[in-house]
Amino acid sequence: QVQLVESGGGLVQAGDSLRLSCAASGRTFSSYAMGWFRQAPGKEREFVAGISRSDVNLYYADSVKGRFTISRDNAKNTVYLQMNSLKPEDTAVYYCAARSSRSWIVATRTENYDYWGQGTQVTVSS
Repeated sequence: QVQLVESGGGLVQAGDSLRLSCAASGRTFSSYAMGWFRQAPGKEREFVAGISRSDVNLYYADSVKGRFTISRDNAKNTVYLQMNSLKPEDTAVYYCAARSSRSWIVATRTENYDYWGQGTQVTVSS
């Protein structure tokens, strides 16, 4: 069982940066693939970025490629999402997710992930 707690969301202006953090419980954090998803009002939850176990692979949605960076610190059981050049369309609740799979492929579908955090709100004003 893994418990995930996101933090770092807030209200910023277009062009600003934010760093989201997701702290995970458990002693086997490095064995989990991690992902960030987001959900805007009235829209489905969508994949943002993912990192495979042991940091072998990274993958980003086209909409955030070049602006967002996912990373993890296994010693701190934490995964991060650095978000730069934020746009109003980035406004959403951001969720951290963990996947207990041996695959090195970064999964992009919500059903591929086993554990979810409660989400943190990111609002970008124009």
